Amino acid sequence: MTKPKETLSQIIWSDSFTQNPYPAFQRFREHSPIEPMTMPNGQKAWMIFKYEIAIAALKEGRFIKDASKFINEEAREERSKQSVAYQNPFVSRHMLNVDPPDHHRLRSLVQKAFTPRMVANLQPKIEAIACDLLDQMKNKETIDLIDTFAFPLPIIVICDLLGIPFEDREQFRMWSNTFVEAVNDPERLQKISSALEDFSKYIDDFVDSKQHNLKDDLISHLIKAEENGDQLTKLEVRSLIFLLIIAGHETTVGLIGNGVFTLLQHPEQLDKLNKDQTLIDSAIEEMLRYEGPVEFTSTRWAAEDLTFYGQPISKGELVLIALSSADHDPEHFQDPDTFDITRRYNQHLAFGKGIHHCLGAPLARLEGKIAILALFKRYPHLQLIAETTTLQWRPGLLIRGLKQLPLKLN
Repeated sequence: MTKPKETLSQIIWSDSFTQNPYPAFQRFREHSPIEPMTMPNGQKAWMIFKYEIAIAALKEGRFIKDASKFINEEAREERSKQSVAYQNPFVSRHMLNVDPPDHHRLRSLVQKAFTPRMVANLQPKIEAIACDLLDQMKNKETIDLIDTFAFPLPIIVICDLLGIPFEDREQFRMWSNTFVEAVNDPERLQKISSALEDFSKYIDDFVDSKQHNLKDDLISHLIKAEENGDQLTKLEVRSLIFLLIIAGHETTVGLIGNGVFTLLQHPEQLDKLNKDQTLIDSAIEEMLRYEGPVEFTSTRWAAEDLTFYGQPISKGELVLIALSSADHDPEHFQDPDTFDITRRYNQHLAFGKGIHHCLGAPLARLEGKIAILALFKRYPHLQLIAETTTLQWRPGLLIRGLKQLPLKLN
């Protein structure tokens, strides 16, 4: 196999890559498992494609999340000009963008409110939400699964958790789409100023109202969370809400949409699941590996000059890890391009690794499990009514997810 003629940058930002990145991932795993490229804003970046190197990068303490630790004032001002996101503490100071010891402090406090027991207790509510959404489809011949099921289920769950009013959920959908598609895309980041301002004002007003009227919802628990006399600041509560709505919701949309699409593309695997629903746990893990909802990690920066797997990475350079590529690495997964819901050894990286491993992974898994079982139980003869090559995938380097998934119900 010959090395690709196009530059990495040309490939990564092409429409063909957005539609199907896996052939490119294969070529780069073989020829350039860690490769430099230039981002559209001129930023030097390193892309990581192999599983072994991805694991090392995810755990590497010299790759940090908070770029403000090493850039000078001039560089900070230039970065702010390039992207309004760097000016907004909602975006720049949430838990995924800070390092130890700040990260440990925030994660410990959030875990006080976001407990495994709390997630487990959500099961009846999630089942009821799924049932209601499926009821709303019963008189329709065709649906767009993303619009009618994959999106609304997790946004209803997260808004219900946070105490967000029902009538505001569609607005949250618009904000969520805008922010997620801008991650890792400097050009899109420059265009989201108005949305960030509107979102910030909404959350400011909402949290202020909650502080005077604490209830049994996640925001109230975050406000009350305490460890050794320490509590979250107002800004930290707001930033966590941003993170929960964006990261906690969008990954589940991708898990449900991609999972259903993949099962329909592999009817023999769907038949196995329909005949033995105890396979749902391993099926969810295989969906996360095979067509996971997070394509690349969010940004990491080299905190110092270093050599990493033979490559000289300079202080301040960007590091992006292709989780979707790592999860198809044949050196780690047997027959990685085969979708097998009975796969036993499946240490995928869909939720990351190390200290920034996704805190909401148990909730995403639970929602995916309930949603997919309920959907195929209610509508066992679902059919895709579009050519797979015509389906559009969301732009950007963070989320791997379909824009629409048109289905015939019976």
